[in-house]
Amino acid sequence: MGEVIDISGSASRILLDAVTIGKLSASTDAAVAMAGQVGAQVKVRVGNIWLIASIRDQQLHERGEGLIVATIDFLGEGEEEKITGRISNFRRGVTRYPIPGSQVFAATSADLKQIYAADERAHVEIGTVYPTKDIRGSLYVDAMLGKHFALLGSTGTGKSTSAALILHKICELAPQGHIVMIDPHGEYSAAFKGIGALFDVDNLAMPYWLMNFEEHCEVFVTAEGRDRQSDCDVLSRCLLQARTKNRLAEGMTKITVDSPIPYLLSDLLNILTNEMGKLDKATSSAPFMRIKGKIEEMRADPRYNFMFSGMLVADTMATFLGKIFRLPSDGRPISIIDVSGVPSDITGVVVAVLSRLTFDYAIWSRGEPQRPILLVCEEAHRYIPSKDTGQGQAVRKILERIAKEGRKYGVSLGLITQRPSDLAEGVLSQCGTIISMRLNNERDQHFVKAAMPEGARGFIDSIPALRNRECIVCGEGVSIPIRVYLDTLEEDKRPASSDPLFSKLWRETGGEAEILERVVKRWRSQGR
Repeated sequence: MGEVIDISGSASRILLDAVTIGKLSASTDAAVAMAGQVGAQVKVRVGNIWLIASIRDQQLHERGEGLIVATIDFLGEGEEEKITGRISNFRRGVTRYPIPGSQVFAATSADLKQIYAADERAHVEIGTVYPTKDIRGSLYVDAMLGKHFALLGSTGTGKSTSAALILHKICELAPQGHIVMIDPHGEYSAAFKGIGALFDVDNLAMPYWLMNFEEHCEVFVTAEGRDRQSDCDVLSRCLLQARTKNRLAEGMTKITVDSPIPYLLSDLLNILTNEMGKLDKATSSAPFMRIKGKIEEMRADPRYNFMFSGMLVADTMATFLGKIFRLPSDGRPISIIDVSGVPSDITGVVVAVLSRLTFDYAIWSRGEPQRPILLVCEEAHRYIPSKDTGQGQAVRKILERIAKEGRKYGVSLGLITQRPSDLAEGVLSQCGTIISMRLNNERDQHFVKAAMPEGARGFIDSIPALRNRECIVCGEGVSIPIRVYLDTLEEDKRPASSDPLFSKLWRETGGEAEILERVVKRWRSQGR
């Protein structure tokens, strides 16, 4: 097809013959027919080794005459089999570069089969590699989960269905797995009702005393500015007293305000009242009154019952952890935690507690037989925002910590988001595998470009042009960057996230009075 004209470390340039490319486009081999186009693969021989490269961009040569200059990114190399001439033992990276003048050939479907063929490592097949119809794209599960992964894509590109597809495949591969998924919109319960344990505000029963001090402050301390610090000091002192009153604390020497020891809310209120009555207290009564008011308000509000009901004082920590982390999994390897019914002011705290329990469990269970946990966070930009002030800092801190240190302890993080540019900087770069669907926003595209490895640049430029259910995968989970058209998921395994059909639904009428009556009744009773 052409020849190499310029060689440099990462990107090099080749000169292509437009007439040859035109002839090849009639080929019955899909890969050969694509040859010479942006995103297509070409091969260059160096000795007995074939180098595979991806075309990043093209422009007409200044001389014209049907010559095209293209920039290529080298992906990897494979040995040539003596008898068949095929590529074998393909590996990422390049040991020897070609010299200018080396001939450039089109990569065939047989070549691509060798390149994309999954090796003997544990893997899941998720779709077909573009532009072929029969080559399967695979994700290496251990490499993908060992170094975290991110699934990105604008609304409506099939992000939720893709997440469900990948998690279903992992569950099939590992039916005794331990996956916790935080679902802010209640979409995934429909997708995993057969193989998952489903939790929402009705059956979550998350004890309030599992919160650490920082999370307590986010829930119970409402003051801002200078008053906030004095309120936190008061809460710290009283909370420690309430925890030490429990008989579990009797033989323990090191009890801190963060120790997950059960305490009664009524005890905490009594301690606050007693402390407030002391004459030698350093502050005024205002902090005590503010905290008491907030605790009493939450106890009385039925929306907070899943966390603050009086039934949750018994020591149920082991049971709760076993239930959420699927220990044992009993053939249901995934927990879907639907937080859509949780009042918005404490959703961040609930996610923070679940994330921190995952991390703390992994730290304190060192020395025991390992049970790695995958924590999947849908709408991740809500919990790890780029701004580092305001509400929700507890959840941001713990998820950032898992991103940085989780893999040492066997905690894997899966982030799903439509706004990668709103994520805290650094979190995306901690994700070893990036699965990117179409991103319409230019700022988001720049963010993903910065996080993706160098060799994938040619693929990244096609992100705005991807079809629905098509994605680019690069990083640890694949041997080389691939563009994949994802498999269709069976109807009963899909999340409940399909868009309403306005043209159809706006033709239907009747029964509105009854609908309104039922909705208002549910709204008032705060029940679903």
